[in-house]
Amino acid sequence: MPDWIDLAESLTTSPALYAVLIAVSLLDSFLPLIPSEPVVILAGIAGATGQTNIFLVIAATTVGAFLGDLVPYTIGRLMGNRVLQRLPVGTKRRTAYDWFERELESRGGFVLVSTRFIPIGRYLATGTAGVVGYPLRKFMTYVAISTATWSAYTALSGYLGGVFFQENTLLAVAVGIGLAFAVTGAVELSRFIRRRSHRETHTDT
Repeated sequence: MPDWIDLAESLTTSPALYAVLIAVSLLDSFLPLIPSEPVVILAGIAGATGQTNIFLVIAATTVGAFLGDLVPYTIGRLMGNRVLQRLPVGTKRRTAYDWFERELESRGGFVLVSTRFIPIGRYLATGTAGVVGYPLRKFMTYVAISTATWSAYTALSGYLGGVFFQENTLLAVAVGIGLAFAVTGAVELSRFIRRRSHRETHTDT
């Protein structure tokens, strides 16, 4: 497995960087140990210093993430019955699956867009969408929105860090990652508030 961060740094001024961005964001959509965020943030910093094009960084990352999200969805569609057989009723994994199924049925767009910002959540959501047979057209529409949004905020986090801290690359990376975590935290807070509001509404009725 290549060191993606070192590879991205070595190709900062090369068009091959965009191929790396496609590859790393594609693989990160279904392989948890691939460090896509730091690589995209580094590319965003390079965009701030004029070494690369920030719009192409966002586009390449979006393409890779979009194609990557189709992988667990497709696997889920092909292996739906087998997956359910391995999730006995009453187990924690079956409970998580049932919850995702209900959420996808009631508000699939929100689930697919918000979980893109949560590493483990994105794998569960896209895979479960395939298992339950979530309509492909709707899936692709929401995934296009989620991956474009995720790519833009990740790359621009690095870009903004690069703009304000051009003399200190490590500080720029730290700021970029901090912004990324801040956005992810905001998404999680929003989901928590929505769940709490939903529970209170049902309790009152």
